[in-house]
Amino acid sequence: MKTLHFDCFAGISGDMTLGALVDLGADPEGLRRELEKLGVPGWNITFRRDQRGGIAGTHAMVELSEPSHHHDDPDGKNHSTWKDIRGLITGSGISEGAKRRSLAIFQRIAEAEAQIHGTSIESVAFHEVGAMDSIIDIVGTGICLDMLKPDRITCGEIELGGGTVQCAHGVLPVPAPATLLLVQGLPVKTGGFDKEMTTPTGAGILAVSVDEFVKTAKFREIKTGYGIGARKMEKPNVLRVSWREEAENSPSLWNTEELTMLESNIDDMSGEALGFLMERLFDAGALDVTFTPCMMKKSRPGTVVSVLGSEENLPELRRTFFQYSTSIGFRERPVRRLSLPRTETPVSGAFGKARMKTAFLGESPLRSKIEYEDRARIARDRGLSLDQAERLISSQGADPGLFGGFPQS
Repeated sequence: MKTLHFDCFAGISGDMTLGALVDLGADPEGLRRELEKLGVPGWNITFRRDQRGGIAGTHAMVELSEPSHHHDDPDGKNHSTWKDIRGLITGSGISEGAKRRSLAIFQRIAEAEAQIHGTSIESVAFHEVGAMDSIIDIVGTGICLDMLKPDRITCGEIELGGGTVQCAHGVLPVPAPATLLLVQGLPVKTGGFDKEMTTPTGAGILAVSVDEFVKTAKFREIKTGYGIGARKMEKPNVLRVSWREEAENSPSLWNTEELTMLESNIDDMSGEALGFLMERLFDAGALDVTFTPCMMKKSRPGTVVSVLGSEENLPELRRTFFQYSTSIGFRERPVRRLSLPRTETPVSGAFGKARMKTAFLGESPLRSKIEYEDRARIARDRGLSLDQAERLISSQGADPGLFGGFPQS
């Protein structure tokens, strides 16, 4: 199954979406030819290589040479009603798949605007998305997705941004009213940036196009594309999209998981207290907990406590971190873990019974190791070292050619 994944760690807008999809492989010339079938003059779209924060990608820019003539309001602003836009798209010669997706996105945004203004959907005048460049963004996205033809579209948590935004309703806190309605029920976060990062256009694209919002996943990354945002900021203003093969549905050499690392530097806990903290963190669902010595301020020796966890266990891990450590704050960052598939099989011999884990690279067994608890039990019973116990088990109950060992996790 070919999955297209949106990674909106810096939000999403229409132009960033176009740039990212072209960067991933959508044909820019084919996109241009399809957009010309809208039959509206006075625009041009260009794609150029650019970078933000050291990340290279494609920057999509829509240039207008004359005003849009869909609908002129008495106030002199060019707004388009849902009826105008629906007629424009329906009457065009673009592909049926692109039509359906574009109309669905505009329909969703129109419903949000109608709710905000307390009016009927037919009379909604688009402000944020009524300009020709946003029509190009939305229809262009529909065309690109029709070109790429993903079997499934997924998305992670959406960064909305922070601060305030100037819109037709005045200066309002982020997210804008339409964006807020469009992301209802979706996994979002705020505060990672002090600007609006997810626009109504971007929110509408996700609300209509995404089949599933995923917290963690096992997959094989095939190809990645980046859409470059217009603003230059301290953090990379980019949208990442990628082709993935789900590990459950297709063979891969290893599993890939999106996880979170929690870290804190601590200089006022005893060794006993740190050991107890580790126990409690594992009880709370931590996948791994490590302690690293460090030197802190005032030349105090300290410990970096690093905790690896999945999205569903984060609330309990956070509570446990605060409750059982002296830390009053910790850092969180997304991490990607690659791991080999493993199986557990029973082995038996004169030593008794034990469990053997085997790691695979693709479908080929790579190396095996007897579970620590079983090795320790057999070593204690027979007065052997751990290595001697492992050699005994491998000589009697398992293929010694596989025994190279791998870290427990």
